[in-house]
Amino acid sequence: MNKPLLGKKIAVLVENKFIPEEMEAYRQGFGLLGAEVEFVSHIWYGDWKPPQQTFYSDVDPLDNAPWESPHQLVVTRDISTAKPEDYAAVIMAANYTSVRLRWEDVPQGQDPVDVRAYVQSPPIVRFFAEAMGNPRIIKGALCHGLWILTPHPELLQGRRVTCHTVVMADILNAGAEVIFEKGTDGKTQVARVVTDHDLVTGFSKHEVLPFIEAIADQIQALAP
Repeated sequence: MNKPLLGKKIAVLVENKFIPEEMEAYRQGFGLLGAEVEFVSHIWYGDWKPPQQTFYSDVDPLDNAPWESPHQLVVTRDISTAKPEDYAAVIMAANYTSVRLRWEDVPQGQDPVDVRAYVQSPPIVRFFAEAMGNPRIIKGALCHGLWILTPHPELLQGRRVTCHTVVMADILNAGAEVIFEKGTDGKTQVARVVTDHDLVTGFSKHEVLPFIEAIADQIQALAP
């Protein structure tokens, strides 16, 4: 079987509220292409450095109590030990994982507070921004994932993207161009997957398979 991504590593940034089907699609989809998928998060806190952290999936409150989560994801890679250049692609997972990863303690006892520095300080925000500075690393953001870049609006300025309607105002305010297309019914709709050089974006979890395909295509396009 042809495995065009053999030897490549893919980082998927995750937190609580992840979508189980999306994680499995990355495992299987990139795995079939020969790539290794590594889930990365913020699992170390100060001097507390556990070997792993367990995250819990999103649940539908109509089906489950809010505190119940039928799916778990064990992560062993802390963001502080990961380098963007170690990966062929860096993917920000869908749903509210990017919001949770942007959380950082509010500065105390500082007057005045440098708000811009504060919102740019979470480790994964810095990690993704660093990856954006390297055009040979493919960046992927699905659904709400572009929220990870809004602390650095200059990195979205002029970029052609798609995203979930929930985050669209923030992405437009950061200067990106949200792309629309004709649907199969001939009506105009938000584009489902958009490739803008080293940045690949998808509208929602339902587009995860063409999203993976687009990322794989871009990795191969950049191969020496």
